[in-house]
Amino acid sequence: MLRPDLLAALTARRLLAIVRGNSPEAALDTVVTLARSGIDLIEVSLTGADALRVIERARAVLGPDALLGAGTVLTARDAGSAADAGAAFIVTPGITDAVAASRAMGLPVLAGALTPTEVAQALAEGATAVKLFPAGPGGGPQLLRALRGPFPQVPFVPVGGIDAAAARAYLAAGAVAVGVGSPLVGRAADGDPAGLRTRAEAFCSLAGEGL
Repeated sequence: MLRPDLLAALTARRLLAIVRGNSPEAALDTVVTLARSGIDLIEVSLTGADALRVIERARAVLGPDALLGAGTVLTARDAGSAADAGAAFIVTPGITDAVAASRAMGLPVLAGALTPTEVAQALAEGATAVKLFPAGPGGGPQLLRALRGPFPQVPFVPVGGIDAAAARAYLAAGAVAVGVGSPLVGRAADGDPAGLRTRAEAFCSLAGEGL
């Protein structure tokens, strides 16, 4: 499995789908449906039921080049397990041991940060991009604009309660991409797939317009 150019993928797609759920079968179906609907940069959160197995099975279905990663990775052990399952990149909620461990394995990392100190630490740890989290409660697009003052070259990816309107606002404020969970996935990952393809098509259209 080749390691992806995560920054290039974020820049080109501008959308990272986040899948988590209580049903492994439904989560797997959600990942495959998203990928086949044009949203092919996907994070499977390790907080979901049997998430490592979901990643492993999704990798088998989608192939070695799929842009499939693991999210909510907290420890070096989690990072290793995610890599073994087939994750091609790692997403953390903060500056955890998983950042350095993932980089040591050659995996690109989207590392969570909210403050200037955390952003600087994420860069020092070798993060490919910075996950601005939690984006909504953390200050919204105004915070992103403020952070881009001292960090103009940092690729920020806001995550947390982002719908289409918020995505537009964050991208207008300079985000390289946005991470979207429930506004896109809905309850599909818990076994309610109705409307998933429609939402995926809508977000694909927005991404095509630059959101």
